[in-house]
This record gives sequence, C-alpha cells and structure tokens, in this order.
Amino acid sequence: MDRVQSVSPQQSAPGRDGRPAGTGQDGGPGGRRAAAQRQQMRQDLATAAMELFASQGYEETTVDQIAAAAGVARRTFFRYFRSKEEAIFPDHDDTLVRVADLLASAEPEEHPLDVVCRGIKEVLRMYASTPGVSVARYQLIRQVPALREREIAVVARYERLFTRYLLGRFDTAGEIPSGWQRGGEDDSMLAEVSAAAVVAAHNHVLRRWLRAGGRGDVEAQLDHSFEVIRRTFWASSAPGARRRGTVVAPGASGTEGEAWTAGALSASPGGEVLITVARTDAPLDVVVDAVRAALEGARPA
Repeated sequence: MDRVQSVSPQQSAPGRDGRPAGTGQDGGPGGRRAAAQRQQMRQDLATAAMELFASQGYEETTVDQIAAAAGVARRTFFRYFRSKEEAIFPDHDDTLVRVADLLASAEPEEHPLDVVCRGIKEVLRMYASTPGVSVARYQLIRQVPALREREIAVVARYERLFTRYLLGRFDTAGEIPSGWQRGGEDDSMLAEVSAAAVVAAHNHVLRRWLRAGGRGDVEAQLDHSFEVIRRTFWASSAPGARRRGTVVAPGASGTEGEAWTAGALSASPGGEVLITVARTDAPLDVVVDAVRAALEGARPA
C-alpha cells in the first residue's frame, strides 16, 4: 500500500479540538485564493483516484498513477494526502472544522442536543452535495476492507467532537438551565450515549439514502431520526429551554406525540406494561394512535 509516514503542513493530523493541526482563518484575498487552490487540488486528486479505483480496482491503483492522472508529481500527492485511502475522503477535514466552529458559536440557550444535531447535518450535506460521487464512494468502500476501516476512523472523530461538546455543556452549569443537568456520573454517560446515537442515526439514514442511489429527501429523513433520539434520551425539555427558532414553555412540547410520550414516561410506576409493535417507517401520528388505542383496550371496563 502506498503510504508515507510524515505529514506535511497542508494535510496534518487532527488536533485535540478535532481540527486538522495548523488549520486557521485565511487572511485576505491572497490567503483565500491559496486555500481555494489547495481545495481544488485535493478534489482533483480525489476525482482521479475514484476514477482509477472504479476502472482498474483499488489494490491495483498506485499513488503514481493517481498523481499522473491529476497531472502532478508523486510528491505533490503526498502534500495533500498521507495515503491513497485518504483520497477517498477529501472533504472530512474541512467539514470537521465547520462542525467544530458551529459547536463553538452555538448560543448558550439552545438545547445542546439540538446543537449536535445541527452539527451532524453539516456532514450529511457534504455527502448530499455530490450524490453521484457519494454513491460511487459508498459502493467502493463496501468492497475494500481498508476503506471501511478508514471510514470508521473518520466517523469516530465526529463522535469524539460531539461528546466533548456535550460534556462541556454539562460542566458549565451557569450557562444552561439546571433542568438539563442529569447529575453525578449520569452526565458523562448521557453525553457519550447521545453523541453516539446522533452519529448512528446519521449513518443509518445516509446508508439508506446511498443504497437508494442518492434519491429522496435525506435531510427530512434525518430530522425524523433526530426526533426519535430526543424522545428517547431527552424526554422533556427544561422550563424555558429554547429549541432553535422556538421557545418551549414549561410543561409544553412541540407536538402532540412528544407531549403524549412525556406523559407516558412520567406515569405512575404502579401501572401495567403494554408492549406494541410498529413498523419503523410508519408516521409518528399513526404509531401514537395505535398505542393509544391499545392502551384504551387494555383498561379494565
């Protein structure tokens, strides 16, 4: 496998905050122009790599061939990527920076889980911006174990970033309503589980969209997954907690389904347990109606 051990300034390993080391704001028109040229070269190399992998196979393709197809020297390739498998994921470093900036600039009053959901949506939009490339890359990754391992490592960077953000919000009790605190050791557990759930939901929706050939409203599907996560891990909002663009009053929820779910979670512990089955693609209101009907049928006359 073609690989170099050293890392150049243009493509360095991620720092502790999740950003590529050495990444910063480009100052002035000259800096922005140079950054655009670097990004274009990364895209050119990634495109050349994808075309060669598709036409002659991943293992059969060398870095020299990728560089030649892009019209540059081998050493130029290694200024942008450490190995040929990295060329399959040219956008993640920049996307990780955008997500880190989004988390850092979030308003303290916004629910931390909503902020994380907005962050992972940036990753989804990266894929959705080039459906054809994303579908071809998905098909290639399924065939090459080394690329699957690389993808797992990339996903882990987002999950770590979200976990650190959520832990930071728990640690700054003065900046968020006390109702968002779970207290004690549950804080770290909730942060890790919530971050993992958001990333897993994104991956599930993304894979389903890719298997469908990149067709369909993938953002709407992801938004539905977010609502499921909110109801599962954060059943009720804190008094006065603000969701982005709206205010949730004490004791109120955004939808009838959310209110009904919160009521079910706070019901008397003496009640019996009812188990129901529903399709995962069924609309929420249909599921709620079915459960409500089952509960009414289970009540004694």
